[in-house]
Amino acid sequence: MQALILAAGMGKRLKDLTRENTKCMIRVNGETLIERMLSQLDRLGLSRIVLVIGYQGEKLKAFCEGLPVRTPLVFVENTDYETTNNIYSLYLARERLCEDDTLLLESDLIFEDGILEALLSDERETLALVDRYESWMDGTCVRITTDDRIEAFIPKSRFRFEEIADYYKTVNIYKFSRHFSATHYVPFLDAYSRALGNNAYYEQVLRVITMLDEPEIRAKRLCGELWYEIDDAQDLDIAASMFVGDEDGKVDRIGGRFGGYWRYPGLLDFCYLVNPFYPPRRLMDELKANFEKLVTNYPSGQEVQSLLAAKDFDLKTEQIVVGNGASELISALFQRQTGKIGFIRPSFEEYKNRYPEDKCVFFDVRTSGFRYGAKELTDFFRDKELSALVLVNPDNPSGNYLSAAETKKLLTWTREQGIRLILDESFSDFSEEGKTFLDTKLLEAHPSLIVIKSISKSYGVPGLRLGLLASGDRELIKRLKKEVSIWNINSFAEFYLQIEEKYHDDYEEALDKLRAERERFSDKLKALPKVTVFPSEANYLMVELKEPGGARRLTRELLTKKSILVKDLTKKTGGEYLRLAIRLPQENDRLVKAMKELL
Repeated sequence: MQALILAAGMGKRLKDLTRENTKCMIRVNGETLIERMLSQLDRLGLSRIVLVIGYQGEKLKAFCEGLPVRTPLVFVENTDYETTNNIYSLYLARERLCEDDTLLLESDLIFEDGILEALLSDERETLALVDRYESWMDGTCVRITTDDRIEAFIPKSRFRFEEIADYYKTVNIYKFSRHFSATHYVPFLDAYSRALGNNAYYEQVLRVITMLDEPEIRAKRLCGELWYEIDDAQDLDIAASMFVGDEDGKVDRIGGRFGGYWRYPGLLDFCYLVNPFYPPRRLMDELKANFEKLVTNYPSGQEVQSLLAAKDFDLKTEQIVVGNGASELISALFQRQTGKIGFIRPSFEEYKNRYPEDKCVFFDVRTSGFRYGAKELTDFFRDKELSALVLVNPDNPSGNYLSAAETKKLLTWTREQGIRLILDESFSDFSEEGKTFLDTKLLEAHPSLIVIKSISKSYGVPGLRLGLLASGDRELIKRLKKEVSIWNINSFAEFYLQIEEKYHDDYEEALDKLRAERERFSDKLKALPKVTVFPSEANYLMVELKEPGGARRLTRELLTKKSILVKDLTKKTGGEYLRLAIRLPQENDRLVKAMKELL
């Protein structure tokens, strides 16, 4: 068995990174792609490794020859790399294909070690490595049968997004038997090159071969193994976080991205908080049906957005301002705040992060599970001379909840003390009580009250970036509307506000499902050893692990061994706590099973 690596390309999409080096010389966490690939191949006991080089070829050759690789290296030069594509690189090495069984790889790949071993151990002689198509993938796709026959190669011109459930992406790693190369691939490669030229991809030849009655090549499906193809700077960034050698570093790199996890194959996100039971399919279909119209039209200005949001939440337009997520409104609000502001710890940190630390007064909750009520808050803050107090209710990450009656007591107290109450009720819809302070009369009666709500959390649409702020203080609302951009939300978010009201019954049903699943999930977690589950009125649960270092260890092992991301609260709480989002039942069961195996 030999390996053949195609490494002649220029990698223009990587821009400055490949100005002086070929693409496979870029570094991922300090190691070049070619260095990693040669090291992986060197452990397989191959007869030789053939590299087709072109752009910056002499530099690449010298680098490879300087590596501690025991397997003999053979170089084939493609001097026409600027005007040809990789079909010509393979054409130049066609004679070598016929001399031995071959692992064929493209040089811009990074992958787990076990992928090559799995390919070699498979008894089938000629295989194309494939993976289920996901939205981050680009390039050649195939459709395969239940017995792994490749029905068709799908070129970009025939790619249909409505059919992606049936697609597999070629990983650009193949195993060719010498017989297949001699009787199928090389003859067709010769004919294709003579007839259609060399500015094509080598998969075009495979596409023709799969039309034969017995093409010999079969698909080998990956089962969650990690790989990535690096074409641009964004790919490089993703790959760097996926293939961090240090497991703790991997947790920090991936957790620190704060989203975008659709680009991570198979990752199950229990860290970021959305409603898993909403929106309904019909609402999504309505958004899709208007996709082109929304992409090609400007959204309305702030006044129209406020009108739509006021309609949905039964408020007056002059009481509400819409934001590009609640975070935009928090930032705008705190730019003009003065005096000392009271915060609770642990809690959602975006508020205190937007205010000078020397003006922050913290109530550090010390009780088990970080429970507190209105009395504890009023007793602590009574003599602190606050200008405002921030309450996240239910609190994040503890899930602690002040009932509507208690919150009203706190509201009355803050008003009597001349303190503005900033109430974040992003998770309040999930509470059994389901009480909201987004009420016209209540806001008018308490102009010092500010209510902030993240639509992302409750309504399951974080990608739309929608939040709202409401208050009876109309001058404050006017000022905030001037300070945020006139087009601060996009047309999709505006259209969502336009249609949301007619799906009210679906939303109430989704909340009931969430509450029921929260109870079931909590009971499952309580049955695990060394785990304490705290009551929550939100769409997440906080758990404590009875093991020193247990939170960090479990977070690390869930990500690296089970591809599950959870929120480690060690730094925020000073203890062994995790926050677990509530997802769909089958996903929650997968987490419980994984935790049981790792604890």
